[in-house]
Amino acid sequence: MVNLEWYRTFKAVYKNGNFSIAAKELFMSQPAVSQQISMLEAHVGNKLFIRKSKGVEPTEYAKLLNNLIIDALDRLENVENTFRAKAEDATRLISVGISKHLFSSVGNALIPKFDLIDFTFADDDTLFSLVDSKKLDFAIVSKKYDTFDTIQETVAKIKLVMVGPTNLDITEFRQKLKSDNFSEAEQWLNEQKWYSHDARIPHIKLFWLHAFHKKRPSMVPNYIIPSEYEMLEMLSKNSGVAVTWNCNARKFIQQNKLQLVWNSFHVPEEYVYLLAAKNNNLKTFFDIIANEVRIALST
Repeated sequence: MVNLEWYRTFKAVYKNGNFSIAAKELFMSQPAVSQQISMLEAHVGNKLFIRKSKGVEPTEYAKLLNNLIIDALDRLENVENTFRAKAEDATRLISVGISKHLFSSVGNALIPKFDLIDFTFADDDTLFSLVDSKKLDFAIVSKKYDTFDTIQETVAKIKLVMVGPTNLDITEFRQKLKSDNFSEAEQWLNEQKWYSHDARIPHIKLFWLHAFHKKRPSMVPNYIIPSEYEMLEMLSKNSGVAVTWNCNARKFIQQNKLQLVWNSFHVPEEYVYLLAAKNNNLKTFFDIIANEVRIALST
């Protein structure tokens, strides 16, 4: 029975017209290439190559044999390469950067899809720098970066909303909003206990800017918990209000642990992007992550 490796060697010699070059391409020794060609010639019963001063020249039978096997051999090698790539992908460690405040909404979606992930928590600018310097494979960010060396795809939209525990009576607050009495609505909010993931209250400031057209709210946070998930967990068991991403609040609201206090139509949606370095040969991973993030943040 013919050895398929003989045909692979024949293809390399035929293409290069030289045993030495074929040997380098196949990561074999030149004597091993010569031996395989001799064995193939014995099997087919015909001379395949004529030695010249510089390399070899295929015989007419070699030309016929090449025409007969080349398409099938190319298909076989493509299948082999595809399976090898899939096997390598299955065991490859990928690195993903993300804000720890979005991780609770996205992490559970990514973990079942990959065997090996190294997560990094950082702010958007730091994550961009890590991807740009190829120290991270991917980053999930909420800021647009336009550079030549990276690719960025919009994968979802998120929005800041205000939430509170289910036992918080918001009837009076809702009435003030309904009557467009934003001054008294703001006063009601100032009287509440406030939770924030950051002492600089970036979410609250942004919400106030759009909802009340003020650059800075007058309240100060009562409790600063540097993880939105833990912050919301604590809020659900106590009294107060917080501004958070709707994707993080969704699960707590569905479980009846929190209630939606205010989803202001004045507060705009923001984009979430998947960031990666160009030409990192991880297109399959990029597509999977983009799809999972899109589903996780929209459901």
